[in-house]
Amino acid sequence: MGKRASFGGRLGVLLVAAGSAVGLGNIWRFPCELGQNGGGAFLLIYLVCAVVIGLPIMLAEFSLGRMGQSNVVGTFRRVSGTNKYRWIGYAGVLCALLIMGFYGVVCGWTLDYVYQAVAHGFSSMTSEELSQSFKDFSVQPVRPVLWMMLFLTINCVVVFLGVKEGIERTSKVLMPLLLLLVIVMCVRSVTLPGGSEGLRFLFEPDFSKLTPQVVLNAMGQAFFSLSLGMGCMTTYGSYIGKDINLGHSVLQVTILDTMVSILSAVAIFPVVFAMGINPSSGPELAFITLPNVFNQIPGGYIWAILFFLLLSIAALTSAISLLEVITAFVSEELKISRKKSAVYATVLIMILGVFASLSLGVWSEYKIFGFSFFEFLDDVTARFVMPLTGLSISWFVAWKVGRKRLEKELTNGHTIRAKYLGVFLFLLKYVTPLAIIVVFLNQTIDFF
Repeated sequence: MGKRASFGGRLGVLLVAAGSAVGLGNIWRFPCELGQNGGGAFLLIYLVCAVVIGLPIMLAEFSLGRMGQSNVVGTFRRVSGTNKYRWIGYAGVLCALLIMGFYGVVCGWTLDYVYQAVAHGFSSMTSEELSQSFKDFSVQPVRPVLWMMLFLTINCVVVFLGVKEGIERTSKVLMPLLLLLVIVMCVRSVTLPGGSEGLRFLFEPDFSKLTPQVVLNAMGQAFFSLSLGMGCMTTYGSYIGKDINLGHSVLQVTILDTMVSILSAVAIFPVVFAMGINPSSGPELAFITLPNVFNQIPGGYIWAILFFLLLSIAALTSAISLLEVITAFVSEELKISRKKSAVYATVLIMILGVFASLSLGVWSEYKIFGFSFFEFLDDVTARFVMPLTGLSISWFVAWKVGRKRLEKELTNGHTIRAKYLGVFLFLLKYVTPLAIIVVFLNQTIDFF
C-alpha cells in the first residue's frame, strides 16, 4: 500500500479542520439559535458545552483517524482489529451522505443569493416581498436544483484534486477570506447607530431567560457546530502527521470555530437591533430579514454581496469535508480510484439533492412520517444519526481503545506531554455521553 496522503503541517490541519467545523451552522444557525434563546445566557451555556461535549469528541475522532490511517469504516476495523465495530464507521458515512442530500440544496441557495445581491435582486423589496420571493424560489423545480448542482460540482472539483492540492490548498485560501469577511461585517455592524443594543443582547446574559430548553438547545448547537458524529474529523484525522500535537490542534480548531460563531452574531445582531428587527426571527434571518436590512443601510448593496459570499464560503468549507468522508470510503473500501470516487459520490448526492429540493415544491404532497424529504433528511441526521454516532465514538474510544493506546497517540509516541489525558478520559467516559443522551432524548421526544 502506498504512502497515505497527509496535510502539510500545523497550519494546514488547523485551517482544514476549522473549515470542516465552520459552516452554515455557525453563520446561519448559531445566530438564529442565539436570537431565539435569549442571547447572552445561551452563549455562556454554549461555551461550556463546546468544552464538555465538543473538545472530547473531536479529540477522540482525531485520535481514531490517526491511529487507523484509513477511511472512517477502515479506521474502526484497523483500530479494533475486527469487523465488529465497523458499523460505527458506516453510520458516519451514512450521516455524511444524508446531510449532503439536503445541505447541498441550502448551499445552492447561498450561491443564488450571491447572484441576486450582485444583480440588485433585493433592491426596493419590502420584507413581505422578500419573504414571498424566497418562498417562490425555494419551491421552483429548476432554479434551486441548478444552483445545487453547481455548488456540488465546485465541491467535487476540490475533493477530486486530492487531500493536499485540493482540500488543504482550498482551505488555506477560503478560511482566511472567511475570517476577513466576517470581521469586515462586524466592523460595519457595530458602527451603526443603535448597534450597541445588539452587543448588549449578545454579551449581557439575562438569566431570567435561562430555561432547561435553552440549555438543551445550547448543548445541541455545540455538538452540531463542530461537525461531530459524521465521520469528518475521523477522516481528516487520518491525514494528520504523527508529529502534530493533537491536543493543541483540537483546542485551536474549537476556539476558531467558536470565534467565527460569535463574530457572526456580532455581525448580525447590532444590525438587527439598529433596524428594529425582532432578534428571534429564526431561520428566515439570513434569507429574508437581512436582505431587508441591507436595503435600509448605507452601502447595503456591498454588504449584501459580502454577507452572502460569506455564507457560500462557509457552506463550501464544510461541504468539502462531508464529500471527503464519502469519497475516501468509496475509494478505499471499493478499491476505486479517488477521482472516480469523488464523481460517483457527487452524482449520488445530486440525486438525493434533486429529491430534497423538489420535495419543497412540486413533490411537497409526498411525506415521510409527516415530513417532506428535505425535512426528513435534516431531522433524521440532526436528531438521531449524529448524536448516536457521536455517542458510539465516545464509547469506543473511552472503553475499547484504552488509556495506553490513547496516551501513545496523544503524546506522539511519548515525545510530548498530554497532562489533560485524565480529564479527557473522564469527560469522554461519563460527562460527554450523558450530555449527548440528554440531547438525544430531548430531540427524540420532540420528534414524535
